[in-house]
Amino acid sequence: MVQKVFKYKHGELATPLFFPDATKAVVRSVDSQDVINTRTPGILVNTLHLYLDLGKRVLKKFGGIGPLMGWTGALISDSGGFQVMSLAKKGSGKVTDEGVSFYLNKKRKVLLTPEKSIDYQLKLKTDLLVVLDDFTPPGASYEEAKMTVTRTVAWAKRSKAEFDKQVSPKKDKPYLIGVVQGGYFADLRKECSLALSEIGFDGYGYGGWPMKANGSFDYESAQIIADNTPKGSWLYGLGIGKPDEVVSLAKMGYQIFDCVLPTRDARHGRLYVTPDNDYNGYKIYKYYNPEKEKHFYDSRPVSPGCDCLLCQNYSRAYLRHLFKIKDLTAVRLATIHNLRFYSRLMEKLQKESFSAQA
Repeated sequence: MVQKVFKYKHGELATPLFFPDATKAVVRSVDSQDVINTRTPGILVNTLHLYLDLGKRVLKKFGGIGPLMGWTGALISDSGGFQVMSLAKKGSGKVTDEGVSFYLNKKRKVLLTPEKSIDYQLKLKTDLLVVLDDFTPPGASYEEAKMTVTRTVAWAKRSKAEFDKQVSPKKDKPYLIGVVQGGYFADLRKECSLALSEIGFDGYGYGGWPMKANGSFDYESAQIIADNTPKGSWLYGLGIGKPDEVVSLAKMGYQIFDCVLPTRDARHGRLYVTPDNDYNGYKIYKYYNPEKEKHFYDSRPVSPGCDCLLCQNYSRAYLRHLFKIKDLTAVRLATIHNLRFYSRLMEKLQKESFSAQA
């Protein structure tokens, strides 16, 4: 692994980095201080949701999304495209060369263009922006995937032009990431990677759906992107992923990841524990289900080697009790634990990358 330093307005961070999703400027069930205490260095916010929920005036008053939510760590904003594409391709909107349009209700129509996405992300004042792309859905034919690549590249050019128009070439300007589409077609992934590289971005994201029809992870596409984008650029695993997937892509050279899994799993009573504290193999974790009857008498912490709020202060028996009575504290503690699992995993990978360069 090659070590890169993520520079942002409040400092510098070692990589690789994992950003949990704070879709609407909140990591569900915990506050910003809880997230900070898990040593999670950054979060991802959703451009579309914040545009619809807050508007520009609130952001202008507070000076960006970070001050509004009391967050001083690193911030990533996505383009909002994935959510809009989902609406459009379910029949609630339309994708054209201009952009993506959809109806919030019978009276309000929203058009998201590459330029608007960049403009709003700049108003969020995040440290890394992702350009609008045309998501290649799983099961897309070659012709359909080819069309998404063509549109993705065209939108990337417009996004870069808008970014360059609004951002002066100063030291603290945010990173801009192009997104590689093409589905499971190797030649299209390569074509998109090379075309985006020609435009020139700070980094390149693994876009689209990463899971194959048989349920296995599409590592081949991830490698194609790594092999066909400029060396030294950021590699970003968008929406990735499970701990073993993150480790595999980090070893491939990816430095940035984001995913809903640790917080979503926590809400469903799935906590990550490390069976043997060995991050080098693929069996680096297993799920712990606190709601099982056998845990009612268990005085041990969920994961003895973990230093999170849950594991340092409460037993498995108490957590089971909280889940049984459906108290919100259960989800808060589970979320804190899962976030700390991921930040510990990143710390381990960061040490490995430094050792490899020594």
